[in-house]
Amino acid sequence: MYVPTKLFFTKGVGRHKDYLSSFEAALRHAGIEICNLVTVSSIFPPGCKIIPRSQGLKHIKPGQITFAVMARNSTNEPNRLIAASIGVAVPADNIQYGYLSEHHPCGVKEKLAGDYAEDLAAQMLATTLGVNFDAEADWNEREQVFKMSGKIVKTLNITKTAEGHKDGLWTTVIAAAILLP
Repeated sequence: MYVPTKLFFTKGVGRHKDYLSSFEAALRHAGIEICNLVTVSSIFPPGCKIIPRSQGLKHIKPGQITFAVMARNSTNEPNRLIAASIGVAVPADNIQYGYLSEHHPCGVKEKLAGDYAEDLAAQMLATTLGVNFDAEADWNEREQVFKMSGKIVKTLNITKTAEGHKDGLWTTVIAAAILLP
C-alpha cells in the first residue's frame, strides 16, 4: 500500500506555438518535467507533511512515476486571463485525512482563484468533519468558522495566472501538489 508521507506545491507557465509544447514549458517552469505524472483525486493523506518546493524537487528522479493533484488551464486567445489553483485544507487531527482541490477558471485574478480553491478544499473537509457553516457566507467568514471549530488547522493555496500571449501563442498555467513516499 502506497500512502504519501510528504507533498510539495509547485506552479508554472509556458508559452509555445503548439499546445502540447506550452504544457511541457509550464512543467519545466514548475520543475516537474522529468516525471511521469499520474493525476489523482483530492485527498490530503493523514499525517502528510508539506515540504518546501526546493526540498521536494530533490526527491524526484527522471522517469519516476509521480502522483500529483494538478490544475491546468490553456488558451491561445490574446490577453485572455487564465488561472490554475490548488487549495488545501489540513485537519487538526493528523490521523484524519484532509482535502486538496483543483480550480482552473478564466477571467479570474490570482487572489480570487486561490481563495476559491482554498474554500473548496475547506468546505469538503468541513462537511466530512461535521463542521456547521453557512454555504452562502463569503470565504473570509467561512474561513473563520472553519478555523474556530478547532477541527481544521490550516488552509492555503498555490495559484498561477497568466494572460494569453499577444500573438496567439498557446499559454498554459499549472499548479500542482506533488505527492511523495
